[in-house]
Parts: sequence; C-alpha cells; structure tokens
Amino acid sequence: MGLWKRLSRAVRANITSWVQNAEDPERLLDQAVADMQGDLMQLRQAVAQAIATQKRTERQCDQSRTLAQEYYNRAELALRQGDESRARDALSQRQAYLDTVATLEGHLQQQAAVVGQMKETMRALERKIMDARTRRDMYIARARSAAASQRLNEMMGQFGPEGSWGAFDRMENKVLDLEAQAAAMAELNNSVYSSSLEGRFAALEGNDSSAVDTELATLKAHLLKSSDPPQQS
Repeated sequence: MGLWKRLSRAVRANITSWVQNAEDPERLLDQAVADMQGDLMQLRQAVAQAIATQKRTERQCDQSRTLAQEYYNRAELALRQGDESRARDALSQRQAYLDTVATLEGHLQQQAAVVGQMKETMRALERKIMDARTRRDMYIARARSAAASQRLNEMMGQFGPEGSWGAFDRMENKVLDLEAQAAAMAELNNSVYSSSLEGRFAALEGNDSSAVDTELATLKAHLLKSSDPPQQS
C-alpha cells in the first residue's frame, strides 16, 4: 500500500511539473495567428505594390499609344504639305512608340498574371487565418476545459482515502471502535455484577437453610424429650 501511495504521488508530481513547465497553449495559438496576420499584411503590401506597378505600366502604355497616334498624324500632315522627309521621321518615331507599346503590353500580361496569383494567395491566406482563429478559439476552450478537469481531479483526489475526506472515514472508524469497546465493557460489567449478585443471594439462601435446619433439630429434640414417660422412683 505504501509503495502504491508513493508511486501515485510521484506520478501526480511529474504531471503537475510537466503542465507547469509546458508552454501556454493560448499564447502559442495567439502567436501563430499573429504570425499569419503579419504574413498577410506583408502580402497585401506586395499586392498593392504589384497593382501600383501594373497601373503605372498601363499609363506608360497608354501614353506611348497616344504618342504613336500623334506622330502618325504628324506624318500624314507632312505628306499633305509635301514634306516626305518629315513624314518619314514622324513615322520612325511612331514605330518606336509602337514598339514600346508592344513591350509594355507584354509586361502588362506578366504583371496581370502575377497580381492575379498574389491576390489568390492573399485570399487563401485570409481563409486560413479565419480557420486558424476558429480553431484557436476551439482549442483554447478545450485547453481551458482540460485544465479545469485537471484541477477538479486534483480536488477530488484530496477527498480520497489519503486526502481530507479520508480523515472523516478514519474518524468514523475510530468512533465505531470506541463505541464497540464501551459496549463490550458495559456488557462485561453487567455480567460480573450479575454473577456477584446471584452469589450474594445464594449465600443468603444458604444461611437461611442452615438456620432452619438448626431450629428444626432443636424442635425435634424438644418433642422427643417431651414425649419420654416419666421415670418411677
């Protein structure tokens, strides 16, 4: 019994030490959600920068397309005025802007794909954060419930045979032993007293019988003496 008692105490002590030294699950979950939120903020900034770059490229493309149209109009005007050389130069500038437009449109396609992918990643991370918050609340509730159950079990352990409640059981057993001893003593005293009282009555009865016998013998002697005939002289 002593060995199991010591072993039980050692196990409880080890569990308590492990729980106290373990990292706080609420703090860990909060930190995990905070880290994910930080990643989301960085991703949002990256998406915003990518969109800004995309819009800037679109403006440059629109400007180049507008300038190409202007140089085309200039070339047309120069030809009307009979200045073929100016028209040729204008068309050369127009072609340069058209090449720029083509290049920028290729960049825009790449940027649109990158921005679309980043937006999808951002939405996926937002969904993960929402799920993480829900799971965090669930796990925190479970952790608190487990901690409360542990405290309740520890309290109930105090009411076991080795705890506070055991003192009541031990006291009850002690009282029962005392009551049994008192009852036994009373029964023994009654037995002794009864035996002594019966002895006294027996002694008295014995004394009375002896006196009666003595008196009876005396009476018999007297009667015999009375019945004897008188002697003649």
